[in-house]
Amino acid sequence: MIDTLVSLLGINAQDPSFWMPLVFMGLLFATIVAGTVLDGFDIGVGCLVLFAPRELRPRMLSLLSPWRDANEFWLFLGMGLFVAAFPHAWGSIMGQLYLPLALLALGVLLRSVSFELRLRSPIEMQGRWLKGFAVGSLITAVAHGVLLGQLVVSYQTDLGYMWFSAFLGVCALLAYCLLGASWLIMRVRGELRVRAVMWGRHVVRWTAAGSVGVSVVLAFANSGVFLKWSDGPQWPLVVGLWGLLLACFVTIEMCLQRMINSSYRNTALPFAMTLLIFLITLGGMGYSFFPYLVLDDITIWDAAASVGSLRLILAAAVVALPVVLIFNLWVYWRMFGLSKPPSPPKFKG
Repeated sequence: MIDTLVSLLGINAQDPSFWMPLVFMGLLFATIVAGTVLDGFDIGVGCLVLFAPRELRPRMLSLLSPWRDANEFWLFLGMGLFVAAFPHAWGSIMGQLYLPLALLALGVLLRSVSFELRLRSPIEMQGRWLKGFAVGSLITAVAHGVLLGQLVVSYQTDLGYMWFSAFLGVCALLAYCLLGASWLIMRVRGELRVRAVMWGRHVVRWTAAGSVGVSVVLAFANSGVFLKWSDGPQWPLVVGLWGLLLACFVTIEMCLQRMINSSYRNTALPFAMTLLIFLITLGGMGYSFFPYLVLDDITIWDAAASVGSLRLILAAAVVALPVVLIFNLWVYWRMFGLSKPPSPPKFKG
């Protein structure tokens, strides 16, 4: 593929104007994946708070406290990278996404404000801020789905495409609920784990419907994507990924059913399978779009900043990325495994 791109662009593969946009596209994609996955269980748990009994809600939010600040980082990093490295695509893409971006900004703001103010409010006010965090999570999840739908249909605004974007908004919400529920199954015991299993059972098939909908509409809305999947030496890999995606959904369904009927074995398996589903879906999107930022219109080389600007951004990234990686490894290494609620201290009389 690289040789084909080099010949089409008419430049040397060693030329910075060729490989530097590729590097930044890889960084941007990695940021999107990290933000979707690592912030995803946070969003999912926030959405599920509305369906939990009142006495379990504080416990659910307390589980998120160590990762809240780290989760908010990815959105700002991705936006900064996109604006700095691909300024010529900013207007073309963002100008088509006013509504979902406004919803996303509203949801992120409401989540952040509600979470922080809940920790600082009197007890009688904490329930209201908790509901604000849940509503913000719902808005954020739906905004992600609508954004994805608009990207898949290349920003077309016919009624059918708008209904598809709304459908993906609902499916994205339920996919985040599956990620949050599977994370809770791995992290807690007791009633909250039982409820998380039931929540997962209710949303897993809607998540599958969203994944299938994205693939089908993306293929039939753009003939180039369909040919990319079905023609050439890559088609066995595409078929294999479809089979792996099906196996992940079946595994989650069977694992949750076993937890209901018999025992809580392999409690980390649903979370691992859900993560794999997110990675396959996002990877398929990246493969389908590459090398375009706007399908059949703007390539990453058309949108990239000048080589001098990219060098400056890359120098800053080389300094900042190790710090980011160390911080996130330090923060996230304890997100797996069973969490035990804190015990109240014993006071001597």
